[in-house]
Amino acid sequence: MTAGVGGQSGHNISSFTEFLRVNAPDRLPGASTGGWVPGAAADQIPHGTTIVAVSYLGGVILAGDRRSTMGNIIATRDVQKVYITDEYSAAGIAGTAGIAIEMVRLFAVELEHYEKIEGVSLTLDGKASRLASMVRGNLGAALQGLAAIPLLVGYQPTDSTPEPSFGRIFSFDVAGSRHEERGGYDAIGSGSVFARSSLKKLYRTDLTADDALAVAVEALYDAADDDSATGGPDLVRRIFPTAVRVDADGARDVAEPEIADAAQAVVDRRLAAHEDGGDRR
Repeated sequence: MTAGVGGQSGHNISSFTEFLRVNAPDRLPGASTGGWVPGAAADQIPHGTTIVAVSYLGGVILAGDRRSTMGNIIATRDVQKVYITDEYSAAGIAGTAGIAIEMVRLFAVELEHYEKIEGVSLTLDGKASRLASMVRGNLGAALQGLAAIPLLVGYQPTDSTPEPSFGRIFSFDVAGSRHEERGGYDAIGSGSVFARSSLKKLYRTDLTADDALAVAVEALYDAADDDSATGGPDLVRRIFPTAVRVDADGARDVAEPEIADAAQAVVDRRLAAHEDGGDRR
């Protein structure tokens, strides 16, 4: 076994990312981008947006649209951008799709590896720190036009506080700096400015889980209305956003019929407002 950090053998390293950095650095996300010329063919690589997170008393909803683009071309209409990373956390991705998806999958392995080596799970703050380190490790690729930005959500159940608490949301910049969003919502991706504007108007601290899902879906709808890189609900193809709910019972995917109902409700409200002489845009 190749020697690890501090003279330890590789199998003693509790960080799987560090294990790869020591033993197989070519397997890390963004490791194969050497020689990339900034701006060269960047539009030929699929990029994914938009991700939103909405917290409520007892948990948090993470949702993402399904579109990826290559410049002005729709590359994929049904890409998966929201992933469960362990029992009490999930992450959504924006930016260069291939690197971002690889990063989140590696992050999930990182959390599982740590638990197997140490015998305990990382705290939510620890998970955010690990993901920040992984984002920082992709800085070289990001400076060459291959940025990958995650949005992390989670819930930290504790025996000492049986009362429910709000789910937590962490955002990151390309340099790996992390920020906990304490306002109850956040968004990343090219449509994030429009999604945040929608969330600002719709968010309330007394939201239920169902309310939070409805708010997230409507924010994605508003983002798609103004950002061509964000895909709205496709009622013809039956393609809807994907979402994950994280609460004291763990992280789980929201069923597609539930998301479809929320999307249909948004469309029906907008149609009714249009027919009544409201917003005709």
